[in-house]
Amino acid sequence: MGKGTGNPVGDSVTDAAADGDVARAAQPDAMRAVRLWSGGWLTATALSAAALSIAWPDHLWPMLPALLAVAVPAAAGLLPGFLDTEQRRGLMLVLWGVMGALASGLTGGVAGPLAVWCLAPMAAASAYGGGRRLAEGAALSFIAATVTALAGLSGVAAAPLAGPPAFWAGLLALATTGLGLGAGLILVERRRVRREARRDDDVERLRAVLDEQPWMILSLFPHGRVRALHGNAPEGVAADAVALGGLAAAAQPGPDRAAIADALRLAASEGWAEVGFAPAGAMDRWASVAIRRVEENLLLAVMRDATAGRARETALDQARQDAEALAAGKSRFLANMSHELRTPLNAIMGFSDIMRSRMFGPLPDKYSEYGEMIHESGQHLLDLINDVLDMSKIEAERYQLSIERFDAREAVSASLRLMRLQADGAGVKLRGVLPAEVLEVDADRRAIKQIVLNLVSNALKFTPKGGAVTVTAQGFDRDFELVVADTGVGISREDLDRLGRPYEQAGDNTRRQMGTGLGLSLVRSFAELHDGEMIIESTLGEGTTVTVRLPVAVVQGRAAALPAGDNVIAFNPQR
Repeated sequence: MGKGTGNPVGDSVTDAAADGDVARAAQPDAMRAVRLWSGGWLTATALSAAALSIAWPDHLWPMLPALLAVAVPAAAGLLPGFLDTEQRRGLMLVLWGVMGALASGLTGGVAGPLAVWCLAPMAAASAYGGGRRLAEGAALSFIAATVTALAGLSGVAAAPLAGPPAFWAGLLALATTGLGLGAGLILVERRRVRREARRDDDVERLRAVLDEQPWMILSLFPHGRVRALHGNAPEGVAADAVALGGLAAAAQPGPDRAAIADALRLAASEGWAEVGFAPAGAMDRWASVAIRRVEENLLLAVMRDATAGRARETALDQARQDAEALAAGKSRFLANMSHELRTPLNAIMGFSDIMRSRMFGPLPDKYSEYGEMIHESGQHLLDLINDVLDMSKIEAERYQLSIERFDAREAVSASLRLMRLQADGAGVKLRGVLPAEVLEVDADRRAIKQIVLNLVSNALKFTPKGGAVTVTAQGFDRDFELVVADTGVGISREDLDRLGRPYEQAGDNTRRQMGTGLGLSLVRSFAELHDGEMIIESTLGEGTTVTVRLPVAVVQGRAAALPAGDNVIAFNPQR
């Protein structure tokens, strides 16, 4: 069971909500009290006017007009709906001040018998609800008294009255004002008591809700001592122990308690922290607590049972490890099968070469055609298997670079010569732009060739007949840069985000059937093995540019500076 020891933050929020609810709920009762007060004031002045008319008919002026003046706001307060808005109640206080000053001025000012009616705005304000209205009423009363005093000093006010009528009128003014103030104060006190009672009820209901909710909510000092706690503790956590020993008492002694202490310090400094721990009373369970700083010396924490979530995380982590192990096993299997897969393919291609060359005599034309098809299919299959095996070795972290120093132009030129027939068959112009001077690199020669072959093959696949593919090799300080640009169909934004991952392909189904989707991923992997990078830039309908930048260039001497037009040559393998 949860227990509460008081929460200042919760109480302040509850106070604000309770005040609004009480004000709305108490408004009809308050209006009835205001009308009753106005009716009493009006009745007293009406009876006084009647008594004055009967007892002293010769003294009706200026007593009767003065009585009627203070009767006007009292009568207005009895009108239905007249005091329903704050603006109207403010105007009514002004009316009380004006009429009180008028009555006082008619009967001799501050020295007259009705001077006390200058306090009528304050009496009315106390009846209207007190608080801010009472301050407004006091200000208006002061203004009314000041105006009356100035009127007397300037001779505008009438001379002070004397005799029995003035005495009884003064007594009436004193009585009505005193009773008005007293009644108003009583109403204010009643409203305060009612508001506090309703607020206490709301606080109790809120505490009941907090105590019944499934998590434990705690109000803490920055060092972890509990100010208040509500709700239900997770299994294995003793609420009494936490209330006495602080938040750290919820966890098993040792690293978990130290983790909670670190979380408290982090929340106090950074504003928020969350930590998981094994409950003190159940080592096979798991709980978590989120801590947030709400004031300089006040933290709020929510503690919940996280056993199910931890079990899901453990299962997901185990599934991830199993998937990684399965993928690694697949990669190791394919890498180990390199010799077994390549050997029969090499035999097939060797025998098909014997048939194509007619080594043992002539063959019928049909058989010769079949031998050519067998050789082409075997070469295509060998290329696909090589890509798969290379990627498997890379994924299994068994691919070893054979670093040597060589002229990168030779490797690029050799690859372009191999792609010449494919470019001629596609009707695409293949052009190489290589530096005139030696471009030495420390890299894997086969990987450089494979990068060029894969990029050019990809470019030819997406470049229509009549287009062009340009291969540029150049060096910048320690960087060897290879750029393959085509004038093909380009790559959409959706496909561009996927390219470079294994087995991902772009284009329509016809183009996707022309490869395995490993070309660009192998290029990226070879680049990363050399601590380099691959960058793809493409515009749909205009073409694609792939840049491979490797930090493998050998820094040459200073004698390499030639004009830009002389240090590059155009290489066209179609010649």
